This record gives sequence, C-alpha cells and structure tokens, in this order.
Amino acid sequence: MSSVVVPFYQRRHKHFDQSYRNIQTRYVLEEYAARKAASRQAAYYESSGLGKTTCRLCARRARTLAHEAMQESRKRTHEEKTHASEEKRIRFASELSALEKEIHTARHRAREHLDRLAIQRMVEENMALERHAVEESISRAPEILVRLRSHTVWEKMSVSLCFTVQGFPTPIVQWYKNEELITPASDPTKYRIESKYGVHVLHINRADFDDSATYSAVATNVHGQASTNCAVIVRRFRGDEEPHPAGIMPFHLPLSYDVCFTHIDVQFLEKFGVTFGTEGETLTLKCTMLITPDLKRLRPRAEWYRDDVLIKDSKWTKLYFGEGQAALSFTHLNKDDEGLYTLRMVTKGGVSEYSAFLFVRDADALIAGAPGAPMDVKCHDANRDYVIVTWKPPNTTSESPVIGYFVDKCEVGLENWVQCNDAPVKICKYPVTGLYEGRSYIFRVRAVNSAGISRPSRVSEPVAALDPVDLERTQTIHVDEGRKIVISKDDLEGDIQIPGPPTNVHASEISKTYVVISWDPPVPRGKEPLTYFIEKSMVGSGSWQRVNAQVAVKSPRYAVFDLAEGKSYVFRVLSANKHGISDPSEITEPIQPQDTIVVPSAPGRVVATRNTKTSVVVQWDKPKHEEDLYGYYIDYSVVGSNRWEPSNHKPIKYNRFVVHGLETGEQYVFRVKAVNAIGFSENSQESEAVTVQAALTCPSYPHGITLLNCDGHSMTLGWKAPKYSGGSPILGYYMDKREANHQNWHEVNSSLITRTIYTVEDLTEDAFYEFKVAAANLVGIGQPSDPSEHFKCKAWTMPEPDGT
Repeated sequence: MSSVVVPFYQRRHKHFDQSYRNIQTRYVLEEYAARKAASRQAAYYESSGLGKTTCRLCARRARTLAHEAMQESRKRTHEEKTHASEEKRIRFASELSALEKEIHTARHRAREHLDRLAIQRMVEENMALERHAVEESISRAPEILVRLRSHTVWEKMSVSLCFTVQGFPTPIVQWYKNEELITPASDPTKYRIESKYGVHVLHINRADFDDSATYSAVATNVHGQASTNCAVIVRRFRGDEEPHPAGIMPFHLPLSYDVCFTHIDVQFLEKFGVTFGTEGETLTLKCTMLITPDLKRLRPRAEWYRDDVLIKDSKWTKLYFGEGQAALSFTHLNKDDEGLYTLRMVTKGGVSEYSAFLFVRDADALIAGAPGAPMDVKCHDANRDYVIVTWKPPNTTSESPVIGYFVDKCEVGLENWVQCNDAPVKICKYPVTGLYEGRSYIFRVRAVNSAGISRPSRVSEPVAALDPVDLERTQTIHVDEGRKIVISKDDLEGDIQIPGPPTNVHASEISKTYVVISWDPPVPRGKEPLTYFIEKSMVGSGSWQRVNAQVAVKSPRYAVFDLAEGKSYVFRVLSANKHGISDPSEITEPIQPQDTIVVPSAPGRVVATRNTKTSVVVQWDKPKHEEDLYGYYIDYSVVGSNRWEPSNHKPIKYNRFVVHGLETGEQYVFRVKAVNAIGFSENSQESEAVTVQAALTCPSYPHGITLLNCDGHSMTLGWKAPKYSGGSPILGYYMDKREANHQNWHEVNSSLITRTIYTVEDLTEDAFYEFKVAAANLVGIGQPSDPSEHFKCKAWTMPEPDGT
C-alpha cells in the first residue's frame, strides 16, 4: 500500500494506489504467488536430489509444509488487507470530519454575515425614521423674530437693514424695494446681502435721494412665508433741495409711497378692450395714462380687480405701474382668469377707473370630445389628515355631459401626483383623507365624459395638514432679549391616562355617496396624541362595524363611503392614546346618505337686446330654486345653424351678461343654463332672434362739478361731459339743487342747458348748496351725477372763464 497522501478528489480513482484494486483481482494474484512459491520449493527439492531419496513420508511432509506456507501467506495477506481497510476507514472518517467542520464553519460565517446585514439594514431604517421624525418635529413655516426698522439718514451715508427669521427647512430670503426685487448682481456697488445664523442684512452703500423707498424682506420655505418691511428716508443737506419744507413734512415722519394728494388728476389715454385668450397663453392688459402733476414720490396707487376682488402679485399674475403705464400680465392663462377686470387709480381726492371683460377659451382637448378642465379648485376645513376639495364644472356646450371627476393630490415641493379616488365622483366636492400631518399639499381636478378625461385644472393654493385647534391650545409669552415661552393647555390638564369619549358627534356633510362624521375631542384630552375609531350600524341591525379598522384617524372628522343607498345609519366614535381606548361616544341621530341639494331648475325667459356692433346684452329670469348656485353659462347660435357656442367659460353670478365677439349684422339666439355642485339645469328656452348692431341708449352721468364764481346771490358752476354719449350727440343738461341738511331736490332749469357751464340764480347768502347734473340725448335723460360738494353762497372774486 502506498504511503503517499492522495488528494481527496483523486482518492476514488483506482490507478493511483494498488489498495484500490478489485478484491477479486487481488485474490487471484495472491493464489498465483502461493502456487509459484510452492513450485519453486518443489523444484529446489528435485534439483537437490532430495526427491529421489526421500520417502513417501517425507513427500507428504513436504506437501504439508507447503500447504502451511500457503495458509500462512494467505493469513498474512488477509491481515495486511484488513489493516489497509482499517487505515482507509480511519482516513475517510478523519477527512469526513474535517469536511463537516468546514461546512459548519462556512455556515456559521454566512449566518453571521446575514445577521450583520440585517442589523445594519435595521439601524439604517431606524435612523431614517428618526431623522424623518426629527425633521417633521422641527419643520415649521418662517417666523419673523426681529422685524425690520425704519431709518432716516443723510445723503452719502450707508444703511443696514436687518431682521431675524427662523423656520425649517431654512427659509429663502428675498429683498424688495417698492415691491421690485433687489438683485445685488445688477448693482454690486450699491447693495450687499448677508445671511448668517438666521440674521439677514441688506447693506445700502452711500445712499442717495432715490434710495428713499419702502423696503421689504420675504422669507419662504415649503410650509409658508413671512414678510416684514420698513421705510428708508434719505435727506439732503441744503434746505433748497428739500422736496417738502420742514413745516409741512416733519423730519421724523417717514414718507410713504402710498400718500395720495387731492390735486393729482388721472386721464386714461390708451385702454385695454374686451380681450379673448386661450388657456396656456401669456397675455398682458395695460393702460397708458396722463398723470398731472407727475411726481415721482407722490403718485396715485394702481389697483387691479377681477370681479371686484383685488388682484395681487402671484405665480399667475404680475403687476406693473410706472412711467405713465399700468399693466397686468398673465404668465399662464386659465379659465380661472376669466372675468371683468377693473383698473382703479386711487388718489386722496377720488378714484379713476376703467373696466373690460377678459374671456378665456378652453385649450384643445388631449382626446377629441373630452370636456374642458374644471376650475376654481379650493380647499376647505383642513385638518391633520383630511381636507374637503371643491371646484366648478366646465361648460359642455358641444361635448357630451360630464359623468364625474378625478381629484389628484401632490405634496408641496414634489411633482408626484397621486389620484385620490378610484371611481369618478359625480358632484363637485370630495373629502380627501390619508394626508400626512404637518405636510402641505396642492390639488387639481380632471373631468370625465364618455370620450375621455380632460386636461387638469389649475392647482389649488397650498394647504397644510394641521389642526387649527392646536394653535388655540398654545400660548406664547415673549420675554426680554427675543426669548419666548410656549405654554400648552395640555400641560395644565395633568396626566390623563385613558381618554374620555368624543362629544358632539354629528354629520357635517351628507351626500349620496358619502357622509362626513365630525366630533369634538374629549375634554380634558391629555398630553398624549389622540387617534379615533369610527363605528357604524345600520338602523335595526343591532351590530356595530368599525369603519377605519386599518387606518387610525387623527382629525376630528372622517368621510364614510360605501353606504347602502336608501338605508339609514347611526355612528359613534371612540378616542384612543397609547394607554388605551375610551368608551364609545353618544350615538348620532339616524343618517341616510342622500344629496342635500338638487339639480337647479332651468332659468326663465331670456331677453336679448342690441348693445354695440359686436355685442348683445342678454338678461333672464332666475330659476325658482337658486340656492347654492355657482352661476350661469350662456350659449349663442347663429339663426338657422343649430350650432351652439359657449359665450362664457366660467360661471357668472348675475342674471345679466354682455355677449361679445359677435358678427355685425348677423342674427343670433341665446340660451342659459344654471349650475351648482350637483350639475347643470336644463337649458332655458331660446331667446327671440336679435340682429347685432349698435343701439342708442341714454348717456352716462356727467362728473367733476366745480364752483367757478359766486356773488352772494348766484353761483356759476362748471362740469365735465359724460364719458359715454349713448351713441347719439348730447343735446344738453338738466340741473338739480338742494340746501344742506334738506332731503328734497329742486329743478334748476326747465329747458336744456347746452353748455357745460351755468349760473344758478336766487340763492340765499351764506347758505350751503349741493348740485347734480344729468345729460340728455335723443333716447332720453341719463343717470344724474353724484352730488357735488357743499358750496357756500358767499361773494368772492374770481375771473370768469372764457368759453366752455
């Protein structure tokens, strides 16, 4: 047997060691060796002569010896074979033990590696959760701790404006001068901005007279914004260069840019007219004007209104006023922008204004036949994880009716829109649940009809998922050096273990598809965060079913869906904290899911009258049930075409509307439909056909009544002609008068006054009078002007003007 150690993978190959030979083969070889040895021994005896001389006894003896030798050889061979087998077994057992030990060690190492990976993953997840929890706990909107302070300085002096703000994420601060953004790069020698540890500073180097302005700073992060402002007055050394004498404008009083003086006159030169736009376009409405006197520091205030609502700078609208021009720019038109726009130039002495309508058509649908986008998306009743979203439906004049809406949500700062409802909601209101507390969201809505889905609406204003009651439960006490102490009512209520049941459980919203259950938190509520569980029971069933078994509700309201139509339900609510669950609240009154408002009835008789060469005035009777109306949509059609087109693309609230953009000389008919959150009414009956052409009307009212002269018994008055003559020349004017503290007006003239100046006789000396004037044309007498100021009938000298 070979003593060479053979590798494990070779030990099963027979040609490497004789001990691995076949047992049968080895036996044959041993037999052959024994016989050969016996034959050698016999040959030896014969060669030595012993075989011839020995006797038979000796021969037998020799054979016996040979046999014994053979047996001995066989025994020795068997022992060797047994010994080799034992060595082989021992070696195999040793190697098997080593292999098992290697496998065990490898398994142990693999298990340790997997355990280390699992622990590492668990630690990373816990750290991520803790980091997110810490960020959530410290996240807050910007808060101004130290506000800007006004400064009055001499020319060539430097000014530093500073304020302190806190918030998380760290707010971004922008500086403005008279509402215009300050960019240090545009004038690096003038401005320098510093921000360090929440303290923000604007340095104004070598201030000059033009640096007198209102400066403001706006701090913004994803949770909101805060602003502060101040005035900077730059004074000149020499008195003759002072714009205002010290006796009129004291040195210590800051001069605001909003100061408006009586003697500033505004006259509009170029005006914006009725305008048509399409969703997605950019557009600018502007007016040029003559301002007398045009003082750089003392100018009127320009205000823009849409349907009597003041417009401010935003993502969608930009305001500009300067160099004799006021402009309102739209960065991305939407149907929300449709309406009557009014520019008002405000002075201390009065208001000059001009108005015109802006129409915004639907953009081309992504799918042919799909409806237009909804509009006016708003959020109501926001709380920790809940908000109600409302909107207005689009006009579907030529498209198939809307069958429902999809509501989408997106967390502020992200672009990941998530659809809130699986099936289209049929009314223009939807309660969105599942919001994360402390985060801000925006929403949009898409309409659906048989052809497809519309474009999304304009996004809503951001809304934070916070409980407004939490602000009422905390009180902030400001102490010296900018420190403050926050006291919570929870700290005063003691350690509450298991909370009490909620109170005032009721249905705040009832519709055909859902019911919103609202309640008041338990009092006292304790320090621990509360969650709520809502249970429902069909009237008469006697069993209760938990509605939100999988989701814990944090807000004191919840929308319950999947209610059987025509069945009545009762509800109760349980409050819970980490210590346990309260007893159930009192049971509500039976509630049946049904729409609380109905589709409005059709408007009444529609009357269309001529207005201008391209417009018609349409009036109609309001429907019998006009509660909760969003407004009306007006459609028009050329007589005989049977093709209807929408006039307005956003519901109007009045029962009178001027339809613009019509062809002169063409005949049109009109119809009206009402709309609310449930849907549209039936179309009204068509109006009588009307031909589009200019109509004669009464003139508008005169204005600007002024006293020109008085001799103690008569007054000479002048005024300005009406802005609109009614399509016919003005024939003259009628004047009325009354004494101060009298209620009745008296006619001054019975025949027309053909000029804009007139002397009123037979007045009482030292008495006070006021006057009003009305213009007349072929159609009739227009509306009278506003009453004039109270003029005292006292003699005074003043050269009379020549002419009119």
